Amino acid sequence: MSDYSIGIKELDDAIGGIKKGSNIMLIGPPMSGKESILKLIAYHGAVNNENAIITVTTRESAAHILEWFKENKLALPLSKIAIVDCVTKTLGGAAVENENIKIASSPVDLTGIGVKISQFFEDFFMKKNMRKIQLHINSLSTILMYSNIQTVFRFLHVFTGRIKAAGALGIYVIESGMHDEQAIATLKQLFDGMIEIKIENDKNFLRVAGLSSKPTPWFEYELEGVCLKITGGK
Repeated sequence: MSDYSIGIKELDDAIGGIKKGSNIMLIGPPMSGKESILKLIAYHGAVNNENAIITVTTRESAAHILEWFKENKLALPLSKIAIVDCVTKTLGGAAVENENIKIASSPVDLTGIGVKISQFFEDFFMKKNMRKIQLHINSLSTILMYSNIQTVFRFLHVFTGRIKAAGALGIYVIESGMHDEQAIATLKQLFDGMIEIKIENDKNFLRVAGLSSKPTPWFEYELEGVCLKITGGK
């Protein structure tokens, strides 16, 4: 059995699973369902593989994320869920921390975000003795809006290194078409592979590149509620 899996059977079968210590860029255009796909990967990891999940959210509050799972009748094991919320404080909301949620002041505060991630890592790794951890950052594009590429690269360099050392899995979301090619090329140096999403003729496709000897085929998919359905390939 592989160390980690995405939770989309066709992709997992094609790549044969994901090695521990891998860092993956999840890249695709707006309105392609990236956020929902990331949530489904998190749910699959926590429920089916018993991974601990640390999510850094710069787009929606922690409360909104937990409500999404509740509304879609996906029972998350909260003992395995940790969220670094970079949104609530910037919107002037009540910033209450608990065992599952830590509040960062904003997506600009990379030092604060880093401290919160480290606290959750220590909690899962040392206190709960959980050895399989996923770190999800949604999204790098928001962070890049507030910080320059060199600052973001240094921040990511620390955590991609920690992922490797801990035998964990890192998945980092970025919008395609929003950043110059040089910025994407710079960040790609830190990643072992990519989950790529594209839209052609109003159809959504995804594939995995870099995690096996050759990229997987492009699989056409549809998101129906909380189900990702592969409808074809090319």
